[in-house]
Order: sequence, then structure tokens, then C-alpha cells
Amino acid sequence: MTQHIPTELGTKPIGRLLWQYSLPAIIAMVASSIYNIVDSIFVGQGLGDEAISGMAVASPFMNLSAAFGAMIGVGASTVISVRLGQEKYEEAQHILGNTLSLNIILGLVFTAVCLPLLDNILYLFGASDVTLPYAREYMVIILLGNMVTHLYFGLNAILRSAGHPRTAMGCTFLAIIVNCILDPLFIFVFKWGIQGIAWATIIAQAVAFSIQLKLFSRPTELLHLRRGIYWLRPDIVRQCLAIGLSPFLMNSCACLVVLLCNNRLLQYGGDMAIGAYGIVNRVVFLFVTIVMGLVQGMQPIIGYNWGARQNDRVFRVLRYGIIGATCITFVAFLTGELIPAPVIHIFGAGPELTEKAVKAFHFVVAAFPLVGAQMVIGNFFQSIGHAGKSIFLSVTRQMLFLIPLLAVLPGWWGLDGVWLSMPISDALSFIAAASLLAYMTRKIKNNETHRSA
Repeated sequence: MTQHIPTELGTKPIGRLLWQYSLPAIIAMVASSIYNIVDSIFVGQGLGDEAISGMAVASPFMNLSAAFGAMIGVGASTVISVRLGQEKYEEAQHILGNTLSLNIILGLVFTAVCLPLLDNILYLFGASDVTLPYAREYMVIILLGNMVTHLYFGLNAILRSAGHPRTAMGCTFLAIIVNCILDPLFIFVFKWGIQGIAWATIIAQAVAFSIQLKLFSRPTELLHLRRGIYWLRPDIVRQCLAIGLSPFLMNSCACLVVLLCNNRLLQYGGDMAIGAYGIVNRVVFLFVTIVMGLVQGMQPIIGYNWGARQNDRVFRVLRYGIIGATCITFVAFLTGELIPAPVIHIFGAGPELTEKAVKAFHFVVAAFPLVGAQMVIGNFFQSIGHAGKSIFLSVTRQMLFLIPLLAVLPGWWGLDGVWLSMPISDALSFIAAASLLAYMTRKIKNNETHRSA
């Protein structure tokens, strides 16, 4: 039997390789973001502004749930990329098995812990007596299907590292198509309300996960499911968690920030301010997902070449990634500054919600051209196994800058202070990332000089 080994990661021209691996991930991520936007549109059109605000409260909590699955998937896929570059194929196989086991355990534990505390958690995330019923109905279903979400995201990340970026894209598209078919069916035909949106999400992910399992069951694949790879190995668990901790902390900090933002918005602008932030967040996240797709495509290329000690190729990928990400986030800046109102109207928002969302859009994207480069730099350190630096960059925007600004600025400028804290933290986090990259680049190149001397 012939097994597929992705050696092209170390030989093919960087530009073509980056396009080959990033384009499927970008398409998949954008499509995934679009179906989240479609969810909001169906909620807005079918259930109204209060339901949109309820989803805005529930969304960061749902993202926190998915962050656990991403932590395992991203960490495992990064370690797998490096091991494939080192030709340690048996160890890569065990990482696949441990990924499944870890995601099942974490998925079940997260659900068991959160379900009994759900109302308290949602109040913490900014729910009011008006929006709590919508948020609760949505999150009960999401939590019941949490293990499926973990497994789906985890295996999709490994598919890319195993040399199947198009298959990973196909699984994402399948989930999106199923979700978009079920959304109107469950809301307008079955009359399931906001629960229908949640059921559509979980069922769609379960269908895509079944396809992933089928692929990884083929013995012809270098990485495939077999006996003896599922018992947790402490060394593999430590490696995956150490590297995956960076995106997990980034997602967790983002959830914490949304929690704080929602509470500040509720204090200074009410439920409609939370709904406005929810709409703007979904639109902006569309551009963020394009950058995420780009860095997902970069990750296996950087990891493989770093493992193979081809640093010139590593830095070329980094350079292309920074340029591409900056162009993407600049388009987001132009959208928010030039045409915010037409974009907001797509969600069926009422006059008050539209007015607040347009103003929020102007503020949120003010420094957005810098965000793409910061994301690429953080992913670069994650991909070469420098987990500590990646974790530091993951938390700088939220923990070091945004949270203190959220504590101070609203006291001076009210609701505008909440919005203003976001572009300021974007600019400061970019400065921190660029400074660390400059330092590490000099250090890596100095080590190369000493090795060759």
C-alpha cells in the first residue's frame, strides 16, 4: 500500500505552496464565518432584535467551548507537521489517536461542568432578563453537542497537516451547506426558534465529522486510525497542550474581553449596544477568518521546514503571510469606514440597533490594518514550537491592553470609551508583536551564522 507523505512542503516553491495550502483554508474559514452571519440573519429576520442580542451574549460562550477543541487540534497539527518534517511517522500516528481521546474527554467535562451553571454564566457574559431566554435555549443545545464540535475542529486541523488541505475545506463546506439548509427549515417550518439554529449547527458538524472519520480510517493514509494509538501518552499531551495553549488563551481572552465589553455595553448602552457589537463582531470576524485561513495554510509549511532546518523557506512564508494579512485587514478598515450602514442593514436591524452598530463599526476598524500582521507573527512562533512567545502575543491585546482600557476609558467617555479601547489595543499589540519578531529574527540568524562558522 502506498502512503501519502507530504514531502512537497520542503521542496515546492513557497508562493505556489502557500497558495495551495492557504486558499482551501481561507475558503473554508470564510464560508464558516458566512454561515455564522447567515445564522444571525435568520435570527434577525425571524425572531427580532432581542434574539440577535441573545445570540451576541451566547456567541462568546460558544466560542470558549470551541476553543478547547481548537487547543487540542492546533497543538496536535503543529506537532504532527514538525514530526513529519523529521520523518518520525510513528509518533505522528500516536498524536492522531491522542487527539481523539483528549477531545472526547475535554468535550464531556466541559458540558458536565457548564450545564448546571448555565444561567449564571450567561448573566456573567452580559445577559439581561430580556435576552437570557434566547441565550439559554441556544446554549443548551450547543453544550449537548459540544464533544462533536471538539472532534470536528480537531480533526480538520490535522487533515491540513497530513497533506489534505482541500479535504479539510470540503468538510467545512459540507458543514456549511447542511447548516444553511437546516436553518430556515428549523426556524420557519418546524418553528423551533433559536433552538433550531443550534440544532442545525451541531447536526452539520456531526455530518462533516463522519466524513473525517471515514478518511482517517483508510490504512493507505500515513495517519490513520488503528489500535494502540488512543491511550494518552504524557509526552504527547504535554507537547500538544503547550503549543495549543496559545490559540486557546487567545480565544479564551477574547471571550473574557467580550464578557467585559458586554457588561460595559449593558451599563452604558443597554441590550441594543450588545446587539450592535454582536453584528459588528460577526462582520469583522469575516475578515479575521480570512487571515486565520492564511495562517492555517502557513502552519504546516512553517512547521515542516522548521523541522527540516530550512529556515530560508520559513522566513519567506512569514514575509508573504504578513503582506497578505495586512492587505486583508485593510479591506476591513475600508468597509467599516466607508460603507457600514449597507452592511448593517443586511441583518434586518431596526433603526436604534442600526445607529449604534454603524458608530461601533467606525471605531472597531480604526486600527484594523495592523491586526493581520499581529496574527501572522503570533502564528509564526506557534508553528516553530516557541509556545511561550506565542502565548505572550496571544494575550497582549486582551489582557495587557484592552482590559485596562475598558476599565478606564468608559468612565471618561461612556459608550464611546468602550469602542475607543479596541483600536488603541490593536495598535499597542502590533507594536509588541513587531518588536518581538525583530528580536527573534536577529537571534535566529545569529545562530545560523555561528553554526556555519
